[in-house]
Amino acid sequence: MTPGAASAGPLALVGGDEFRPGNEPQDERLVAAALALDGERPAFIVASAAVRHDPDRAVATARAWFERLGLALEELPLRTRRQAADRAIVERAASGRFFYLAGGDPGQVVRILEGTPAWDAIVGAWRGGAVLAGSSAGAMALGSWTLIRARYPGDARRDARPALGLVPGLAVVPHFETFGHRWVPEARDAMVAAGGVLVGLDERTAALWSDGGWRGYGPGAVTVLGNVERKFTTGERIEGLPSPVTAV
Repeated sequence: MTPGAASAGPLALVGGDEFRPGNEPQDERLVAAALALDGERPAFIVASAAVRHDPDRAVATARAWFERLGLALEELPLRTRRQAADRAIVERAASGRFFYLAGGDPGQVVRILEGTPAWDAIVGAWRGGAVLAGSSAGAMALGSWTLIRARYPGDARRDARPALGLVPGLAVVPHFETFGHRWVPEARDAMVAAGGVLVGLDERTAALWSDGGWRGYGPGAVTVLGNVERKFTTGERIEGLPSPVTAV
């Protein structure tokens, strides 16, 4: 177990298609962990990745989904870098017990949150025991690199750009069983060159870190992509993934 791991909360990387049936295996565990904390602390949906699409819809969908699971969410408004530096928003973030980064544009989460007081507050809350999860673009942002479309819509090629680095040496490929697998050839070469690890996450499927280790949850598979591909399914301990940075 890494130093500080006993105090850090669960961390979930989800392969997309979040806030829908099929996500119960991981989301029920995340909700239970949040409910075990101080009930006065807020739980948040973060729609940074959805700002170019329909962030209001992402927030509404997340709130309805988690209400069904017994957890009331509110939006932590981080749609701009100005908001991510706002003192009141930062203080609110520091008090949180649950944070879920929704999917959307892989580059937007990093652009809005990187190096900001709000992101520092979220990480600090997680290291103190809060729950942190990201799906699709939200999960991609938590590694060392996020995979951005190389040129034009529909282009399967992806460039590895610096991300938030909470899980060092990792790049996430979401929607792996539907279209994410098409990114693998070039992305794997980039990860090998960088000394990193590529992980493919099927939709509605999570790699969940807790108690110093990773396990798979959900209906699909978690695929660790190295010289040999290894697949892990729900409840299985995942080998080959780096641990998140639980202390500074």
